[in-house]
Amino acid sequence: MAVLDNFDRFLMGAWVTLELTFLALLLGGMLSIPLAIARAYRHPVLNGPIWCYTYFFRGTPLLVQTYLIYYGLAQFDFIRESMLWKPILSQAWWCALIAFTLNTAAYTTEFLRGAIEATPHGEVEAAKAAGMSYWTRIRRVILPNSFRRALPAYSNEVIFMLHGSVVASTITLQDILGVGRWLNGRYYLAYEGFVAAMILYMILVFGISRIFKWWEHKWLAHLRPRVESKGEPAAVVQ
Repeated sequence: MAVLDNFDRFLMGAWVTLELTFLALLLGGMLSIPLAIARAYRHPVLNGPIWCYTYFFRGTPLLVQTYLIYYGLAQFDFIRESMLWKPILSQAWWCALIAFTLNTAAYTTEFLRGAIEATPHGEVEAAKAAGMSYWTRIRRVILPNSFRRALPAYSNEVIFMLHGSVVASTITLQDILGVGRWLNGRYYLAYEGFVAAMILYMILVFGISRIFKWWEHKWLAHLRPRVESKGEPAAVVQ
């Protein structure tokens, strides 16, 4: 069977997919934290530009963004003559990583902003009463609680980013879908390569879902309803 004979290629494709996806999520997540804080607290200078950035990357397809970076930047002489051209901007892998990072950072910024704004006022007042400074409140109270509240939404973003990574196959990278296309073209198959790619994506999504479910069970336990027994303290429903 062609799929089994070339299964090592699918494993390499899965590595490329996971590498791009999780590096983009890591870098995008780090970028989104200061952007979300500036948006949530309506920074007089940064709020407008950050809104424009998030609107652009949330309002346009990831495919277009990747093409603009991979094909579009090459149209400018000063970019082709810059130090970044040969090692980074002329390489498909780096262009995909840049596009994916900017895209996921825009989405993460907005739902993290919402989680920050949803922080209960009482928690903030208690932190002030304890003598915490502005940045200490953000670091020890607001951000940890916001991360917990944003966890269910972020699990969807991780899965969407994994699905969106198929864009990498359109700029010559051999990710999971790229290997499926190669297999169909090499052996003149109609769908076997796509079915194998679909199964691999489903396996990855299942694993990601289980990991986030475990994290939610661990870190959001205080939000589950409590059952009170007579004469005993309330217990969290498992």
